[in-house]
Amino acid sequence: MEIIANLALGFGVALSPFNLLMCLIGVVLGTLIGVLPGVGPVATIAMLLPITFNLDPVAALIMLAGIYYGAQYGGSTTAILVNLPGESSSVVTCLDGYQMARQGRAGPALATAALGSFFAGCVATLVVAMFAPPLAEVALKFGPSEYFSLMVLGLVAAVVLAHGSLIKAICMVLLGLMLGLVGTDVNSGVLRFAFGVPEIADGIGFVTVAMGMFGLAEIIGNLEQKGAREVFTSKVTHLWPTREDFKRIWKPILRGTFLGSALGILPGGGALLSSFGAYTLEKKVSKYSHEFGKGAIEGVAAPESANNAGAQTSFIPLLTLGIPSNAVMALMIGAMMIQGIAPGPQVMTERPQLFWGMIVSMWIGNLMLVVLNLPLIGIWIKLLTVPYRWLYPSILVFMCIGVYSLSNNPFDTLLMAMFGLLGYVCVKLECEPAPMILGFILGPLMEENLRRAMLLSRGDALVFFQKPISASFLVVSIILLAIIAFPNIRKTREEAFQE
Repeated sequence: MEIIANLALGFGVALSPFNLLMCLIGVVLGTLIGVLPGVGPVATIAMLLPITFNLDPVAALIMLAGIYYGAQYGGSTTAILVNLPGESSSVVTCLDGYQMARQGRAGPALATAALGSFFAGCVATLVVAMFAPPLAEVALKFGPSEYFSLMVLGLVAAVVLAHGSLIKAICMVLLGLMLGLVGTDVNSGVLRFAFGVPEIADGIGFVTVAMGMFGLAEIIGNLEQKGAREVFTSKVTHLWPTREDFKRIWKPILRGTFLGSALGILPGGGALLSSFGAYTLEKKVSKYSHEFGKGAIEGVAAPESANNAGAQTSFIPLLTLGIPSNAVMALMIGAMMIQGIAPGPQVMTERPQLFWGMIVSMWIGNLMLVVLNLPLIGIWIKLLTVPYRWLYPSILVFMCIGVYSLSNNPFDTLLMAMFGLLGYVCVKLECEPAPMILGFILGPLMEENLRRAMLLSRGDALVFFQKPISASFLVVSIILLAIIAFPNIRKTREEAFQE
């Protein structure tokens, strides 16, 4: 009965006119940036963080969440119509979705993506509502040693599940941890790693780093791509799938939803890992596996359901433990910190309106998306013909205004440009920036909990192994690192991400 009372509170918060408007803005903006290749949710949320400073915390987080799961919807439109993934988790949808469009079945492909995403989003939100509260209650019993060990496990898992080289992922995490330590030491008041630059005495701003590494680097990378977009389908007809289509898609949607809900909770998982995992599973179990890559509707239904389910359940570690499971969740933690909210299990007890309002807004947002997306297909097709060279100058201007408005300091704009250059270099060296941003967010929190645990234990480092929960997190971290260190396993991991 308690969950019903909590959901009633959430509906009261989410259905307020302003929060409904923020949810609508979020999902429409999310769909838009999902449709436009080259502008992902990470870059967009990074750009919009300064705006949230003047918004109510609940409204701000509802809008940012809407952008994230809205982008999963929008990304499929570009993947199906143009063979370009508007969002990284829609890469798999290109394989069969575009082939369906070439066969004149763009309508059923788009409808399947929308219906699968809607069902998966609703189920995953129910999973969040059911499993987040008990997990938060367990997390309230955590002390500094447990939190430190949990963050270590989170970073190790992010490294293991990061794309590309293991060494590069570890280096990016270490870079993030080092950048997070810049500024004044909380305990002693000593200035650290500022190199005589007074502007970073209070630390490097999270928004500045995120906008540079994701937003600016993304723009520079996209300007290199000179190929014109070919919109294969100028007009979409026969949107509704046939009875035969429904028979073929309902099982893949269920399997994709289940797999995505499970993988979304993992650190470093989220929507991308879910969509790839669901496609691989479906290819193995489907009796139509010979059609995959040639226009199989299951190849659209499974990954599109999985990426939306993964996007929603990745909020569980954020809302209950204060641990980001991917780069977008790291940005959400940044948004909470801007609002003066300490991420963690106390959010549910101290700010139930925020917690339950956000969960209920996901249901409302999913309903808005399925109602809006299919009628607006024509507008999205027209948007796909807009050249990127017309979009990026306005994006750059908004980014510079946003960073400057946070502290009215021109140095922040310069710092953003430097991180943009660093992000571009990382892309060229195939170093994924997501582990770095996770390290940057968790670094100060890890240091704080490490020092607090050491103070309470009077300098005894064994405290991390004396407490069962803390010890189990560290043992799992060590086992993960040991397993991934084996050459055969490392090679298999790299081959899997290459595929």
